[in-house]
Amino acid sequence: MHYRHQRVRPTTEGAAITADELPFSNAFAELPPAFYTRLMPTPLPSPYFIAASAPAAALVGLDPQALAQEDFVAVLTGNKVAVRSQPLSAVYSGHQFGVWAGQLGDGRAIVLGDLPGPDGAMEVQLKGAGLTPYSRMGDGRAVLRSSIREFLCSEAMAALGIPTTRALMLTGSHQRVVRETIETAAVVTRMAPSFVRFGSFEHWHYRNKQDELRTLADYVIKNWYPEFAGAANPYKALLAEVTRRTAVMIAHWQAVGFMHGVMNTDNMSILGLTLDYGPFGFMEAFDANHICNHTDQGGRYSYANQVPVGHWNCYALGNALLPLIGTPEDAEEALDAYRPAFGAKLDELLHAKLGLFDAREEDSALFDAMFQLLQANHADFTLFFRRLGELRLDGGAHDDAPLRDLFLDRAAFDAWAGQYRARLRLEHSQDALRRAAMHRVNPKYVLRNYLAQSAIEQAQNGDFGGVHKLLAVLEHPFDEQPENEAYAALPPDWAAHLEVSCSS
Repeated sequence: MHYRHQRVRPTTEGAAITADELPFSNAFAELPPAFYTRLMPTPLPSPYFIAASAPAAALVGLDPQALAQEDFVAVLTGNKVAVRSQPLSAVYSGHQFGVWAGQLGDGRAIVLGDLPGPDGAMEVQLKGAGLTPYSRMGDGRAVLRSSIREFLCSEAMAALGIPTTRALMLTGSHQRVVRETIETAAVVTRMAPSFVRFGSFEHWHYRNKQDELRTLADYVIKNWYPEFAGAANPYKALLAEVTRRTAVMIAHWQAVGFMHGVMNTDNMSILGLTLDYGPFGFMEAFDANHICNHTDQGGRYSYANQVPVGHWNCYALGNALLPLIGTPEDAEEALDAYRPAFGAKLDELLHAKLGLFDAREEDSALFDAMFQLLQANHADFTLFFRRLGELRLDGGAHDDAPLRDLFLDRAAFDAWAGQYRARLRLEHSQDALRRAAMHRVNPKYVLRNYLAQSAIEQAQNGDFGGVHKLLAVLEHPFDEQPENEAYAALPPDWAAHLEVSCSS
């Protein structure tokens, strides 16, 4: 029985342990050798500690202060391997931008193993730990810039309550890495119950390896979906649940204005977790067609397209699982879970964001009108919902000024606000209660690109204070934090020229 089956007390509690004593197991290593390559990380010269996440450390019972020690820096950079670690990199394939890309795999990620925690085991992976057999034309390294973004966004998303992989620690080195320019290397220690992807199943399907396909599906069911083991068609049940979780995850993305940027099937988690933070972005001036990834010139992964692309990706998974499921009709029935799951979750989230405690048939028209207003005025997404919580039932244009000023067409805003107030009165809404409820679900602080860029530029000059400060702010996104008001401000003019791409 693996650690993940048990609710165990972390063995790291109590007396302090060294990094060399970390109680690793490795469930993935119990699969046949065709699923991975065993290898050692490639050391980085003179690695140094940058930051650690206390909430992530708690998931595996570690003291975040201890992570800055030399032995933890060495192990979590890949310069030393703990005694019980079984390092490996996994193979998978996938569709990239809708095109079959063939074999991919962990090109710069190395799994150290699983660590036990109070809520189950977490697989620990080093991203940027060196060449693997799956690196293709890459160098196996990650750069400081993208590593800071992944570290901060993983933890920011977790604090927002969005299903996500986690980031335990960030280390760096002065080793130079060539991208568009010369940058320095870094390693993110990231964690998830599993890093199995949709593309992990596609890999075996497109090679007509049904034994391996079944082995992987049985492994996933045994470890994370044991309730399906006795189902009449466990693989159909698996597809339906993964489809449902994916839809719920994307509803969360849409509700907070998050854009993944590269929703390839190799970046889709079998557990419905946000996976692989590359060219992501949080919506600022609202535009449903906004493309956060500069590489995505066709707009496949725009904000609006995330919903249908998520469904497309589930179909790709369904196609891979079809030999196990049996009939196209059974697969279709499982995939039918997507639209109702997405619609129900988004409806629930929007009601909460608008402080509506009951649901009425006419609410969809109010929501549609709201998004049309946001689109026409390109109002700031995060500030709109946060300031909407301050709206008073008996207020007028003067009272609404901070919210109203986000719109060029004030008359259009006034008209929608009138509809919204009328809807609130139908359920006898109370300002104070509604404000408190809305502020619990509408963040004041998100990882805006310009905030990340400012922290990155400081870090590139050897000052990691910006990373530490931003992490602290983003760990409490719903709190007022009046001393950090600047982190909730509209982006400056220079931020309009920022671009993020797949290159990292």
